[in-house]
Amino acid sequence: MAAMARAATTSDAFNAIAEPQRRHILALLRSGERPVTDLAQELGMSQPRASKHLRVLREVGLVRVRGVGKQRLYGLDARGLRPVHEWVGGFERFWNESFDRLDTYVQELKQTRQEE
Repeated sequence: MAAMARAATTSDAFNAIAEPQRRHILALLRSGERPVTDLAQELGMSQPRASKHLRVLREVGLVRVRGVGKQRLYGLDARGLRPVHEWVGGFERFWNESFDRLDTYVQELKQTRQEE
């Protein structure tokens, strides 16, 4: 059973970023590459736990790693976020329409107040 849950976690970017600490890791990597020790410290977790999260992010193509001397630096690979971006983008029209409706309502409200 545990193996199945693991497989589901790593199957795609959506499952990987559902976990808040992994989203935090991605946010930290936006500013540039970091070694696992830095990330673990920043997240307040053990290095093995941080490594586990990084492995999941790597498996779905959200994080890349490169060796610099003895150090391994983890960096963001934003290409892995493309499916998420495209999916969220599908809701933009809905949000824009909602904001337009809200704007119209606010304008009508102002108009009504001025007339009173």
